[in-house]
Amino acid sequence: MKLLFATTNLSKVNRFKSKLLKHNIELISLKDIDIDLDIEEDGKNAIENALIKARAYYSKTNVPTIAMDDTLYFDNIPDNKQPGTNVRRVDNKRLSDEEMIVYYSNLAKEYGNITARWIYGIALINNNKEYTYTWSKEDFYIVDKPTDKRNLGYPLNSISINKKLNKYFVDISEEEKLLIEEDESDVINFIVSNLK
Repeated sequence: MKLLFATTNLSKVNRFKSKLLKHNIELISLKDIDIDLDIEEDGKNAIENALIKARAYYSKTNVPTIAMDDTLYFDNIPDNKQPGTNVRRVDNKRLSDEEMIVYYSNLAKEYGNITARWIYGIALINNNKEYTYTWSKEDFYIVDKPTDKRNLGYPLNSISINKKLNKYFVDISEEEKLLIEEDESDVINFIVSNLK
């Protein structure tokens, strides 16, 4: 079975691709189809934005579709500085990867190392039925000194420190990733169970 992931971010696709293939689900991305929609993601949270994207691409393709969005929250930072759903958008400007690194590292300079957490939302549409799921990851630190290394598709990994390893995410080896990999079997189960 084919499942469209309404994203052009191949890092996000690769995160789930092999796990879904074990369930005979071939995950394809927007780069695999010839459709590019201009979608305004104006939801109040990750689930609303994921639903907006999934609805748009499902209605255009009629292929089972998932879309994912994430929100970023900081401890002890004023509400007007919380990224929430606008991680890439600051003062109505869409930031490039490098601009994100500069903006968030400057925020860490202003407030000290920031304890942060991602909250994810995923929407799946299959046979005109909508399903949603949300989860969060472990806390990490945003710091004021970026490393020179970059992780395509995940610019904040250059200023984010894993608490367990006390390392930038971009410096974590494949072996270490296995040690800290968070179990996302619940997300895979959500997808698989709603495609039947």
